[in-house]
Amino acid sequence: MIKKFGLLVFALGILSACGTKNVVNDLATDNPIIAALDLVNSNDDKVAVSIDPGRFVTDTVLYRLPRVVQGTYSVSDFGKYIEGIKAFDYQGEELVVNKVDTNTWMFPNAKQLDRISYWVNDTFDQEVQGGIGEEVPFSPAGTNIEPKQIMLNLHGFIGYFDSLKNNAYQIDITAPSHFNYTSPLQEIESSTSEDGKTKNSVFLANRYFEVTDNPMMYGETEVEEFMVGDIKIVLSVFSPNKVHTAAGIKETVNKMMLAQKKYLGDLNSTPRYDILLYLSDTAKEDSPKGFGALEHHSSTVVVLPEQMEPEAFAESMIDIVAHEFFHIVTPLSVHSEDVHYFDYNAPTFSKHLWLYEGVTEYFAQHFQVYEGLIDKEEYYSRTTQKINASRSNYDDTMSFTQMSENVLKSPYKENYTNVYMKGALIGMCLDILIRENSDGSRSLLTLMKELSNTYGKNKPFVDDDLIQEITGMTYPVVGEFLNTHVVGTDPIDYGAFFEKVGLYFAEAEVETNYIQNAGNLIVGADPEKGAIKFNDLVTNNSFWNDNGAQPNDVFKSINGVEVSLANANQIFGEVFTWQPGKEIEVVLMREAEEVVIKTTTTPSYTKANTLMENPEASQGQKALRNAWLKR
Repeated sequence: MIKKFGLLVFALGILSACGTKNVVNDLATDNPIIAALDLVNSNDDKVAVSIDPGRFVTDTVLYRLPRVVQGTYSVSDFGKYIEGIKAFDYQGEELVVNKVDTNTWMFPNAKQLDRISYWVNDTFDQEVQGGIGEEVPFSPAGTNIEPKQIMLNLHGFIGYFDSLKNNAYQIDITAPSHFNYTSPLQEIESSTSEDGKTKNSVFLANRYFEVTDNPMMYGETEVEEFMVGDIKIVLSVFSPNKVHTAAGIKETVNKMMLAQKKYLGDLNSTPRYDILLYLSDTAKEDSPKGFGALEHHSSTVVVLPEQMEPEAFAESMIDIVAHEFFHIVTPLSVHSEDVHYFDYNAPTFSKHLWLYEGVTEYFAQHFQVYEGLIDKEEYYSRTTQKINASRSNYDDTMSFTQMSENVLKSPYKENYTNVYMKGALIGMCLDILIRENSDGSRSLLTLMKELSNTYGKNKPFVDDDLIQEITGMTYPVVGEFLNTHVVGTDPIDYGAFFEKVGLYFAEAEVETNYIQNAGNLIVGADPEKGAIKFNDLVTNNSFWNDNGAQPNDVFKSINGVEVSLANANQIFGEVFTWQPGKEIEVVLMREAEEVVIKTTTTPSYTKANTLMENPEASQGQKALRNAWLKR
C-alpha cells in the first residue's frame, strides 16, 4: 500500500465558534460532524482546527487521532502533533478535557459539549528531528504546512469520536484565494470573501474512512487534467524551485496510465484519479525525507526528491505511481475484514500482504514489459535484482502470512519491505503457474478479476479462507505453492519456475547503479562510528573500483553534504538516482586518511547471475514465455 522510493529501506536501525444547534448525535444519526480548517491564519507551521460534533446524549465521549492509518504498516501517532486542545459548551465556556494517551482525549461533560478546537503541527518538519529509532509518519502519509503549500492528509488534522466513525463529515476549509486546490472529495459549496482575499470551500465525506481516504493539496501548485480512456486524471505538482512542471510530468504519466488501462482491460476502476505530487527540496533541513507514495481508493500522494535527474525521475514516477494505481485491484477491490473494518487505534492486520503489496508490485512491473514500456532484458534484470535483494537483505525463511499478521512487531516489521521484493516474486510464480495449468488462457490478473467480481470494495473476504478459496478457483498446485512458500517457510526455487518459461541463470556483466550490484547493496551501516561505509561488494562495482574506493571506506560527505546515519536514506536515495554524466565529489575516510573522488559518473557494471533465454528451450516453454510476456 505504501511504495517506498527506490525500495532503499536500509537496515540501518531507520476558528470561530459554531452557533447553537438543536441536532442530536448518537450511534445512528446521519447529521454531519463539522470540521473547520483555517489555512489563512496559520501560525508557526500550525493550522487551527475546530470540530463541531452536534449534540451528544452520552455523558462521556472519546476523541482520537489515528495511531495507524490504512495503507501504512507502522505507528504514526498523529496525536503527537496536536497542541492546545480545548472544549467549549454552548455558552462558550471551557469544559474539562482529559488526555487519555498520545492519540486520545476524553470529554467527561459530553452532553454540554458544543465544539472542540486545537492546533495541528505538520509532520514534514518533524522528520529531521526523528532520526533513527523514533517513528514519524512516512512522508506521503504526513502533513505539510508552509506559506506556499499545505499537504492535507486529513487524518493528520481531523479525528473521530469512537461512537461516530460512520457519521458524515462536513469539512469547511478557508484558504487564500490565490491557492490552487485539488481533492477527490466532492466540493458541495464555495464562496469568496468580500475583499477577494480568501475562499471557503465545503466538502462532504460520508464517513470517517472517506476523510482519511481523500487527501487534499492546497497552495501554489500546478494542476494538469487529462483523460485516460474514461478516467479523468488530475495531476497536482508542487516543485518549490520549479525544477519540474506538471505539464512536463503529464506526458510520462499519460503514457504510463494508458498502458495500465489497456493491461487492466474491463476491470472496474474509478471515474477520477488524483495524483498529488510533492517534490522535496533536499537541500533544506526541514524538507520531507520519506520518498515514495501512499495509495487511496481514487488518489495517491507522492513525495520525491526535487533534484532528481529527468530520466531517473520519469522512471521513479512510472514505478511508484503505477504501483499505487494498481491498488485499485487489491486491496481496494479485494481485501479482508481487517482492511474493511480498520481500527485506527488498535489495528489488526491481514495475513495477505503478499496479495495487497506483492501482487500489486508484480503488476506494476509486469505491465511495463507486457505493454512494451520496457524490453524483456530490462524486465529480466529487474526480476534478478528483486531475487538478490530479497535473499540478501531479508529472512527468506520467514512465513509471509505470519510476517503480515504481526507487521508492527520485531522481527517481522524489519522484513516488511520484502513485500516489494519476494512479495512481487510470489505474484510472478502464481502468474506462471496459472498460465501453465490453463494452457495460457488464464493468468493472475484474470484470477484477481474473478475475486473482484466475487467481493468488490464493499464486501471483504474472510482472512483464513482466502487460500482455500483461491485454490478452488484455480488449481491444486496453486494452493500447494501458497501453503508451502507463503504460509510455510520453504524458500522458493525460482529456477524451477523460470525453467517453465525457458529461462535460466547465467553469469554475465550487467549494468548496475552506484549503491548496488544487481540488487545487492554495496553500502551499509557502521553503528560504532555512526556512519555509512562501503562493504566488500564495492570491489565488484566497476565505477567505484575504477575510482579507487575500497571496502570499509567511510562516507564523510557527498557533494558537500555530510553523511550520517540520520540522513542516510535521504542522501543515498539521491545517489540511487544518479545517471552517467553527473559531476560528483565524494569524500571518504580510510582510517585517518581522507580520500577525495571528484569525477563525472560513467556507466557502472558488475558480474552477476542474471536471467537469460535458453536457446534450447522447447516450443512449449517458448509458448508459455510468450503468453507471459506478450511476445
